Amino acid sequence: VKGVIPKHMEAVSAKLREMGATVDEEGDGLRVRGCDTFKAVRVKTLPYPGFPTDLQQPLSALLCVAEGTSTVEENIFEDRFKHLNQLQRMGADVSVSGRTAIFQGVEALSGADVVASDLRAGACLVIAGLMVNLFGARFLKRRPV
Repeated sequence: VKGVIPKHMEAVSAKLREMGATVDEEGDGLRVRGCDTFKAVRVKTLPYPGFPTDLQQPLSALLCVAEGTSTVEENIFEDRFKHLNQLQRMGADVSVSGRTAIFQGVEALSGADVVASDLRAGACLVIAGLMVNLFGARFLKRRPV
């Protein structure tokens, strides 16, 4: 990603590194490389410089397949977990308790027809769809709808 101020992305970079990804600063950009197995993390959304609420939904797709139990505590907006029922349709093991989403990492998800409730939820579902195209059956297996 070019045209960013890496310091402004430190909360996101730190979580990706904690999950096992490699994040390198390259001038006005960041280069992110994945890993074979992502690790579970705890995320709390907070005002800047904390983890941005706008990125908790896109991160959710990755948390579905992270090894172990991940949590996302949403501290900025209520009702930001509408996308989770769509991930459940795809086989995600996720539940909500108050302002916290709890993800039990699964080996693979299954493809399903889904509907995005908002732009951020759409980003999450696009990421899940890209995971199937890039990584095949390890992440997503198509099931009849």
